[in-house]
Amino acid sequence: MKKLVAYITSAFPNKDFTVDLALSLKESGVDMLELGIPFSDPVADGAKIEMANHLALKKGFKFSDTLEITSKISDSIDTFWMGYFNSFYQKGIESITKKAKELNLKGFIIPDLPFEETKEYQDIFDRYDIANITFVAPTDSNERIQLLVRDAKEFIYMVAYAGITGSQKQEDIKPFIDSIKRYTDTPVYVGFGVNKDTAKQKAKNSDGVIVGSAFIDILLKDELSNAQKIKECAELARVIKSEINS
Repeated sequence: MKKLVAYITSAFPNKDFTVDLALSLKESGVDMLELGIPFSDPVADGAKIEMANHLALKKGFKFSDTLEITSKISDSIDTFWMGYFNSFYQKGIESITKKAKELNLKGFIIPDLPFEETKEYQDIFDRYDIANITFVAPTDSNERIQLLVRDAKEFIYMVAYAGITGSQKQEDIKPFIDSIKRYTDTPVYVGFGVNKDTAKQKAKNSDGVIVGSAFIDILLKDELSNAQKIKECAELARVIKSEINS
């Protein structure tokens, strides 16, 4: 069974909504959750997630909101914090990693923390058994792929192309996935540009997909009530889970 990972933005539009949405997504087939930490300059994200970040910050988002949300969902669904390194660094890497362990978090997803710089913090991550998710991109050589995935935990984030999330760009990713699987048994999930129309194709040779912008697009629809947003996200999750496993 191929896995579905969903990204949603913490406290957008509010904390209670995020908790309700996360639990609904779990019931609708989502296997893992990326809980986004709003940041002022989310360089790896497209316009939709950037807007959600901006609106959450405008409403007064605090890191403690993510902690509170996590405490209410992490026992029900495997949860990862997706954010930019400054958000973690400001809290102190060891302090926040220890707190993550206390909250039963599975790992961190930090797109702007280069692999080489991760080594400085790897002992801390290992001490608290918190995975730091590995990114692999089409621009990586076979030699670098082997290095990147050697100690990968939980899953490998396969960037479907060189760019930002939410793009509709299409590439043949099978050769890249084959290269990754040559060196590791860790599951490979494909992210960037995954929606209900592309999920089946992107999941073809992978172990699952990561969907973010497609969910955030629903959350940005002002004409929908919060209940309607959760309903539409749940239906989207069911459709994508079915598509990737058909």
